[in-house]
Amino acid sequence: MADTAQVASAASSKDPAVGLAAVRSMRVLVERLEELQVGNARNQGWTWEQIAERLGVSRQAVHKKHSRGRSSTSRAPLRRRD
Repeated sequence: MADTAQVASAASSKDPAVGLAAVRSMRVLVERLEELQVGNARNQGWTWEQIAERLGVSRQAVHKKHSRGRSSTSRAPLRRRD
């Protein structure tokens, strides 16, 4: 993945191929960050309701998205998806 400055610059490109690729890169980054921080919050004892409130979504939505296959002690490391 390109560095943040390159992605930000590419996002405003007049070339749709470049701009859309930048949007995809940002989407992947946001998803990975959300997964990491939700796991961090759960490991520190946060409730689904507390997490959902901070993310601006419903408790049910965040639980459905992040509870699948999650162990109570650890998560598998994030893998790069190219």
